[in-house]
Amino acid sequence: METGKKVFASAGCVSCHTLKDSNASGTVGPNLDQVKPDEATVKQFVTNGKAPMPAFKGQLSDDEIDAVATYVSSVAGR
Repeated sequence: METGKKVFASAGCVSCHTLKDSNASGTVGPNLDQVKPDEATVKQFVTNGKAPMPAFKGQLSDDEIDAVATYVSSVAGR
């Protein structure tokens, strides 16, 4: 999960999303602690984007996308 946490920070997720475990308090995107998305949902949105969130396919490797999806779905709302 450490890799996912690092990707969450380095990819800029912290700028737009709130996630307590990552000390992120962005307000542009959804508060992930409230939404508590499952792994498949995170993977879909990170890969393909959903306005205003950009797609990260091609910017992040499949392994990085998997890692951040696992991380977010595991810590959101905890």
